[in-house]
Amino acid sequence: MSTTVTLARDTNQALGIGQFAIDLLAGTLGDGPSAAVLERTQLFHTDAVLCGVSALALHTNAPTLLRNEALEYPDAHGATVFGSTVKVKPEKAIVANSSAVREWDSNGTNFGYNPALGHTAGEFGHNDFYPVVVAAAQQKGLDGAATLRAMLLLDEIRGRLAEVFSLKTYKIDHVVHGAIASAAVYGAIMGATADQIESAIGMFVAHYIPWRAIRAGKQLSDSKGASAAISTEAAVLCAKRAMAGFVGPKDIFRNPESLFRQFQPTNGESPFELVLSHSGDDFAVMGMHFKLGLYEHQSAGALQGLIDLIDAHPHLLEEGRIGKILVKAYEPAFGIIGDPAKRDPRTRQSADHSMVYIVATKLRKAIEGRAQLEGIGTDGLWKALMLTPNDYSQDAILNPATRSLMERIEFAHGGAEYDAKYPDGIPTSIVVTDTAGESFDSGLVMYPTGHARNTAADLKGVLGHKFVLLGGLGFDDQATARQNVDRLQRLQEMTPEEVAALYDFEIASRPGYE
Repeated sequence: MSTTVTLARDTNQALGIGQFAIDLLAGTLGDGPSAAVLERTQLFHTDAVLCGVSALALHTNAPTLLRNEALEYPDAHGATVFGSTVKVKPEKAIVANSSAVREWDSNGTNFGYNPALGHTAGEFGHNDFYPVVVAAAQQKGLDGAATLRAMLLLDEIRGRLAEVFSLKTYKIDHVVHGAIASAAVYGAIMGATADQIESAIGMFVAHYIPWRAIRAGKQLSDSKGASAAISTEAAVLCAKRAMAGFVGPKDIFRNPESLFRQFQPTNGESPFELVLSHSGDDFAVMGMHFKLGLYEHQSAGALQGLIDLIDAHPHLLEEGRIGKILVKAYEPAFGIIGDPAKRDPRTRQSADHSMVYIVATKLRKAIEGRAQLEGIGTDGLWKALMLTPNDYSQDAILNPATRSLMERIEFAHGGAEYDAKYPDGIPTSIVVTDTAGESFDSGLVMYPTGHARNTAADLKGVLGHKFVLLGGLGFDDQATARQNVDRLQRLQEMTPEEVAALYDFEIASRPGYE
């Protein structure tokens, strides 16, 4: 029996996405996802919530502002924001919670790579969109199993779109794929017809496309972190309007004036075939990557290489040992986090997109804590050196020891050899030369810890450390953090009443981060 639905190029794919969403949620397609797929989705949701709660606890600007804004829109039939039982307009709960989830740039990442089907567009994106599902689930009284299935559905649609159409190639922000999926899944949960979902997707694509202008410039702004949230707010409004009778553009993927055919002209068909999984193990979420701390995902190969070198050559951490460092990576990593402006980051949003800052900070922490690091292995080093929000404070960004290390780092494009291996992996190498002139080479790193194709690391162990670390910031103490992690990890077993209270927890109030 087939485990997929194929939406061919010569069909109305917007309508097809709508029908697929309705059918998957109804359980009428195949045998459904495997336990491993659901478990991984649940882990990504837990990760996202802890990222969001810690961002609110440290009073980051956009999440705090948007949460306060949401609380100004009460709605007895709405949804809740993190840390509150007050129901608000669902689109406002979604924009607030999605902004918080994304603020640290530390939640999951997809790579848009499915060579088995020849779908290798390589558009990246992130697990920013679970608040859409929770808001709709709270409105409709879904239990945890149905909520988790809807989360998986949203990741499937956006993940498969990322495999077949590269938005970044045309300077359009990657959040478009997630917003399209959000319109579909929110509509399907709320009882929209396939025609209404088609209309909502058409409205979003026609009216609300974000450009990568939000990610350009010397020092990035709140718009970078809130991009998914703002686009998703618009997508949910499109779904609500479509259900109320507003008719948007039909058949948007074959519309000759839409972004898809403007950038990839065709003879009338869609630029791509879309294959969506409904059963078994082969879902898009299984190819998504966990970030193990705060860093731009394109730097993960360099961080793994650095950790491997520290583990193999601990003497490099002795004071005054580092002479110079050469990092080589692929495009788009070199273009995004090797931008010359990123050599002197002054804001957190720029520092977490600066290869030289990320690597120098991890190395500085290792040098400072070297007495506790020897012999703990690479999993232990990932835990001990995990980058946290405090590593992107103004004091950390201007730390003289970090700045000194940054001056010794050269970041180079690895050329065609490296480019050919992305997005299969994160092809990166790092060579550290000590002050005696001896060089130590990590070799080519493809699948760092957290990558879906890494089989060497204790992912759950390292991820569990991250959960407690961020949870310890977001909640009063680590014991409370562990309790809330355990609660989030039993989402699949929750009653509708428990889903309604899913985000009913007390968020700590830490000294202002910004």
